[in-house]
Amino acid sequence: MKRAPLAILLAFNLNTASASLSSEIDSIMDAAIDKDAPGCNLGISHQGQFIHKRGYGLANLELDVPLDGNQVHRMASVSKQFTAMAVLLLVQQGKIDLDQDIRTYLPALREYQSKVSIRQMLGHTAGMGDYDLIAPSYEGEVSDKAIELRSAAGGQFRLGNEDYLTIDEFYNVVKTVPLAQEPGKEFKYSNLAYFLLSMLVEKVSGKSLRQFSSEQMFTPLGMKHTFFSDNPVEVVKNRASGYKKEPDGTYVTDMTNLFWVGDGGLHTTLDDLLIWNNQFTTPSLGQDPEQLIAMMNTPNANIGPSAASSYANGQFISEFKGYREFAHSGGWLGTTTYFARYPQLKLSFALMCNDVSNDNVFSAYKAIRDKVFNEVLNKKEDK
Repeated sequence: MKRAPLAILLAFNLNTASASLSSEIDSIMDAAIDKDAPGCNLGISHQGQFIHKRGYGLANLELDVPLDGNQVHRMASVSKQFTAMAVLLLVQQGKIDLDQDIRTYLPALREYQSKVSIRQMLGHTAGMGDYDLIAPSYEGEVSDKAIELRSAAGGQFRLGNEDYLTIDEFYNVVKTVPLAQEPGKEFKYSNLAYFLLSMLVEKVSGKSLRQFSSEQMFTPLGMKHTFFSDNPVEVVKNRASGYKKEPDGTYVTDMTNLFWVGDGGLHTTLDDLLIWNNQFTTPSLGQDPEQLIAMMNTPNANIGPSAASSYANGQFISEFKGYREFAHSGGWLGTTTYFARYPQLKLSFALMCNDVSNDNVFSAYKAIRDKVFNEVLNKKEDK
């Protein structure tokens, strides 16, 4: 009997293994997420294609709409790499110098008494602070060094879903915020820096970050459901609603009313995030696509979050099982997200959840990542 070609046998084995693997993944996710609770959409890709794409739990508790892998999710801080890409596109166009002082482009900012470069802002070494220098928020209490921002009623301003600021109003606030520390000394994560990068894009391009990224990034790539949401009252088709669990076990709606962008605000789907993932392996954006990806993947400074990790344009770089990992998590009201790429294996994971109170999902994700890695590495050895 004539044997099938090796490539066909490998494809058959991979498909067979993937069916078994998907069943194991389903079991892990089902154990972490109740079918009648908010949950997660999970996408896993290998060699540019999904090997697993499913939803667990509900996208909307009021209407009993299930998560099915296709909903639009707010991505929180996973948004930062998209902001960074927009900045680097303008660098390629000769409109931004990464080593120039941010006040060269945004002179309305307060005088920091030190040069603060765009490169430092991208890498969280600019010495800029975070929301705690403005008001208490989902992320923690206010700093004792915070500015005196008050609500319309005269009380302490609350960042989240209570008090409201437009983008221009928030920019007027951030302009006055002093540095938290001297630039270039150490890694200090700063949402304010990435918000200011969105204003940099607007000032230099003449278009909002939403407009610029749509025209220069998402439309060319065919990412039809991806955008920076800067309008708090717009209708978003097929959006996963956000929730949190109360101490008594009931759920309440947990959706932000803050719609400035740059540090967050991106909305997308698993399908569109796969397109974004593949842009890193087969780039097409920019005047020199290969150079653009090289810039994206190059750490912004020799100062990282730890001795074993660095930071490059909205991506934490570290190692997992000996393979380079580019990853970022996101968390805000009603959303928990994670996106990780392993370029050497052409492997990626995307987790989009609409419940900030379910700590089990990250334990489930880690168990799933281990299983998928073992599967991919075993197939690699078989070849």
